[in-house]
Amino acid sequence: MATPFDWYRSASYDAHQKHLFHRNARARLKALARELNLPSGSYDLRSNAGGIAVSGEITLHQDAVYIQVCQPATGWDSGIMIRTCKGRRDYTGGANNFAPLRMLDDLPALADRVSAILRLHQASRAA
Repeated sequence: MATPFDWYRSASYDAHQKHLFHRNARARLKALARELNLPSGSYDLRSNAGGIAVSGEITLHQDAVYIQVCQPATGWDSGIMIRTCKGRRDYTGGANNFAPLRMLDDLPALADRVSAILRLHQASRAA
C-alpha cells in the first residue's frame, strides 16, 4: 500500500500542493489501472491543472470507464467521479458515481467500486 497522502489539503492558490496532488493522483490512478488488470496502452492518463483557484483534475480514461480525481469546491466529499463510457472519445459517458478522495489510499476497495459500477452498467444494458 502506498503512503497515505493528504488529499484534502487545498491545492488552490498553492502551486506546490497542486503539483503534489497531481503527481500523487496520477500515481494512484496508474496503480488503480494495474489493480483493475487494465493492460498498458488500453487507457489514457491525463492531467489538467486548471486555473489557480482549483485543484484541476486527473483522469484515467479507458474504453469502458472514465475515472476523474479532483478536489471539489463543495463541502461534499465527491473527489473521485466514476462513470461508464463508450470509448476514449466519450467525455460525457453514463451516470456520475462518486467516491471520497480517501479511497485513493485503498485501491482494492476503489477497484471493487469501479468493477461494481461496470457490472451494474453491463447488467442494465443486457436487460
